[in-house]
Amino acid sequence: MYKKFSCMMVAMLFLITCVFSGCGNKGISKSSEKPEKINLTDMDGRKVTIPANIRRVVAIGSAMRLYCYVNGINELVGVEKAQQTSSDGRPYMLANPGLKKLPVIGPGFPADPNPELILNVKPDVIIAGDIVDKSGAEELQNKTGIPVVNLTCGNNVVFDQKMYTALKLIGKVIGKEKRANDIVDYMENCKNDLSKRTKDISNEEKQSVYVGALSMKGTHGIESTSANYPQLEILNAKNVADETGKSGSVMIDKEKLLTWNPQKIIIDEGGYTLVQQDYGKNSNFYNSLSAVKNGELYGQLPYVAYYNNIDTALADTYYLGKVLYPEKFKDINPEKKADEIYKFLLGKELYSQMAKDYGGFKKITLKQLNKFINKK
Repeated sequence: MYKKFSCMMVAMLFLITCVFSGCGNKGISKSSEKPEKINLTDMDGRKVTIPANIRRVVAIGSAMRLYCYVNGINELVGVEKAQQTSSDGRPYMLANPGLKKLPVIGPGFPADPNPELILNVKPDVIIAGDIVDKSGAEELQNKTGIPVVNLTCGNNVVFDQKMYTALKLIGKVIGKEKRANDIVDYMENCKNDLSKRTKDISNEEKQSVYVGALSMKGTHGIESTSANYPQLEILNAKNVADETGKSGSVMIDKEKLLTWNPQKIIIDEGGYTLVQQDYGKNSNFYNSLSAVKNGELYGQLPYVAYYNNIDTALADTYYLGKVLYPEKFKDINPEKKADEIYKFLLGKELYSQMAKDYGGFKKITLKQLNKFINKK
């Protein structure tokens, strides 16, 4: 009788142990499991559900360069035809030649994304930058069945809060949040450095400056400029184009430049050839400008090539600081600073290639087509 009772007790204890052990294991397993999906909100306010472990990515529009800053070309499975057509002026393409070997997933801006070609490369997520609006993102997501995260680089070229948000959003999507935050911190450190150097510039110290031949949906001549130009604003500089009362890209009447007669003129080297050609036809106009007569004509690297290239724009800003306030930037070598920026963002020093393609940070002359002199 006693043995029978003992056996029953042992059996009951075993069953109880198994039950509680099973519950315990189930609880531990449940708490340690990683989520299969992540819910996030894109920059259009859309609620998007993405896989927690992204392995295959398509980045279209302006998102490509930001993605390369955060993660190189890792996990990218396709590229737009417009990206492969030319690497000129696009540091992220120069740094990542492997992009030209990826399958084409559509024509690129301004054309609409191609759902069929995107489906061919089977991405886990589509990161779209400044190429489709909110309804376009929804339509692309519905046609492909692939989550679309929409973002924008903003309009301020450098130090734009929307661009920072876009970088952090990309970091969240691909699990590289630390790298994204490091990039934002780096850019903010540059902003603070530039601001600190120039915040006490007096009105008497300021020299008037004009930035011409800026690209805007294509290359342009001297008439193309920018009011409230972010690269000059952070330097506390006197941009004569601000007198237009406008903001952003502006096409001026060329004669207005004679009225302003700025002390220094910066030529974006993307449009330098057009300026040279115009000089051949209107040399008297250019020779009447004080900046031309006094040898205060400078070239900057073009930063607009399939959207704004923030790395080059940031490098240009340091160069402009050196041109406008040499004493405030006497410790800065613009070429080395450019390479520091390119290497931090893209992993390679690219200034020499950009300078080879466009001319680089130098005084320029309008006397001979595409010739640069070595004065700084």
